[in-house]
Amino acid sequence: MIQSRNPFLLRFRSLFESGGGYAFPCDDAGRVDMDRLNERDRNDYFYARAMVGRELAAPAVEAVLPH
Repeated sequence: MIQSRNPFLLRFRSLFESGGGYAFPCDDAGRVDMDRLNERDRNDYFYARAMVGRELAAPAVEAVLPH
C-alpha cells in the first residue's frame, strides 16, 4: 500500500484472498492523482482497474484512520 498524506484510499479488494487487493491515495471522490504515483504503483493501479470483476471487487473510497 502507498503511504500518503491523503485522508482517503481507493481500495480494490480481492475477490478470492481475504485481506488481499490494492489501495491508492485519493480524494474524497475517489480520484487518484496519477502524477504522484511512481511507475510501479501506476502499473498496479491500471492492473487493479482492469481486474475489477475478475480478481478484484469494484473500488471503494475509504477514510484513512489516524494512528
